[in-house]
Amino acid sequence: MTINRRAFLSTLAAAPVLSLGGGAVARAEAAGAGAITHGFTLGDARVTVLLDGHLPVGTQLINGYDEARAQQVLAQGLHRMQDNALTIPVNGYLVERAGRRVLIDTGTAQLMGPGLGALHAGLAAAGVAPDSIDTVLLTHMHPDHAGGLLAADGTAAFANAELVVAQREWDFWHDDAILASVPEGSRGFFDMARRAVAPYADRLRLLQGEGEAAPGFTALDLPGHTPGHTGFMLDAGGEGLLFWGDLIHSTALQFAEPGWTIAFDADPAQTVTTRRRMLDRAVADNLLVTGAHLDFPALGRVLRQGEAYAWQAAPWQFGL
Repeated sequence: MTINRRAFLSTLAAAPVLSLGGGAVARAEAAGAGAITHGFTLGDARVTVLLDGHLPVGTQLINGYDEARAQQVLAQGLHRMQDNALTIPVNGYLVERAGRRVLIDTGTAQLMGPGLGALHAGLAAAGVAPDSIDTVLLTHMHPDHAGGLLAADGTAAFANAELVVAQREWDFWHDDAILASVPEGSRGFFDMARRAVAPYADRLRLLQGEGEAAPGFTALDLPGHTPGHTGFMLDAGGEGLLFWGDLIHSTALQFAEPGWTIAFDADPAQTVTTRRRMLDRAVADNLLVTGAHLDFPALGRVLRQGEAYAWQAAPWQFGL
C-alpha cells in the first residue's frame, strides 16, 4: 500500500486504543492528561520510558501475514485482535546519566491523531523541562519518532538540545531525487521528516556508521526499516541496555514470525536480515533490550524458541 499520512491516520481508526493501569506507573494529573511513564535505575543511569500513545496496525499492513498462523500464535498469549488489527505502543526514552539528559526519539506530537502525542506530557510528569534536554538521539525520521521535535508553533521543542541522527538517514529524507521518484501519496513522509528536523540545523550531528552517539551511548547500524535506521547501546557503568528502535513492531507476532514485516519497512528483506542478526545477538549476549513498539514498559530479554524467538518481559519490580 502507499505509505502516507492518510494511511497512518486510517490505521488509527481500525482499532480502539487500549488503556493501561496499575503497577509503578506515573500518571500526569496536572502536568498533562494521558501521560504514562515508567522509571527505573540501571547502573549509573536513570531511564524513564515515555508512552506517547497507541496505534492499531491492521493485518493488511503485515507482509507475509497468514491468518491461521496468526491465530495459532495469539492463542499462546494474551494479545487479541480487534477489528483485524493489533494495537501497538509508541515509546520514547529519557536517560539521565552523569548530569546529562538524553532523549531517544520524541513521539508523534500532533501528526498522527488523538490516540498519540503524550510524550511531552510524560516529560512534564517526570519533572523534566524540554529545554533541559542536552541531546536527542533519533533512531530514524518517521513521524512517530521525529514528530515531537517540533513545538506547536513549529519551533524546536528542545531549545538547547543537540540532534543526533545517522548520516544515511538524513541523506535519504533530504534527497530531492528520491523524493521525486516516490509516489505522490508518499511524499508527505518526506515533508514531515524535513520539517521536524529543520529547526535543529545549527546543532545537528550526523553519525558516520557505528560509534559514540553521546557519552555512554554507542550507535548500531540497523538498516531495513529505513536506510539509516539506528539502534543505541547504553553503557551505564557496567550495565547495558539496547534501544533497538523499530526492529520489532508487533510483540504479539514478530518474535514468533520474524519473517513478517510491515508496510512501512522500506526494505523488507533487509529488515528481516537485520532483525534476525540482532535477535541472535540479544539471545547470545543475554541483552536487556527495549524498543519503540514493544509492549509498554518495553523491557525484557529475547529467548530462543526453536527456529523463532520469544519475548520475556522484565518483572514489574524491575522499575522499583
